[in-house]
Amino acid sequence: MPLPDLLDRAIGWLAWSGLAFALLTLVAFGARWGVRFRLVGVTSFTLLLAVSCWAFSVSYQPPVIVEGAVRAPVVFDNGNDLVVAQAPAGISKEAVEPTLAQLAANLRSGGRNGEEVVIRLRQLQPGPEGSSTPVVLGEVIVGPQAAA
Repeated sequence: MPLPDLLDRAIGWLAWSGLAFALLTLVAFGARWGVRFRLVGVTSFTLLLAVSCWAFSVSYQPPVIVEGAVRAPVVFDNGNDLVVAQAPAGISKEAVEPTLAQLAANLRSGGRNGEEVVIRLRQLQPGPEGSSTPVVLGEVIVGPQAAA
């Protein structure tokens, strides 16, 4: 099930459960049950989960998928102006450009201070005596308005 659908379903269940617990809590206080104070905690926690799921669903943005791109995990991000991603071993030259475009589209702006961001795609090539050498396959510069 896609995450937005899962969140919508969870919000509904948690909200209705919170309201049911609230009614049960009112009954417990009226009947002076010993469990009434525990029900206050359960009710507030359930309603807090409902509000938290709602807030997350409002702010959630699914990742952008570019045709022809391969998965390249980010291995370095200084949070300011440089992001480095690791290309898989068998990446073709045709996949470098779409992969960079996908990385740029999925870049989040948090803490970047409105600066240009350099995104590099690199690959580790085996070197002498078991070492490896990073080789930059491509790079793209994302302006401040695109990273926001």
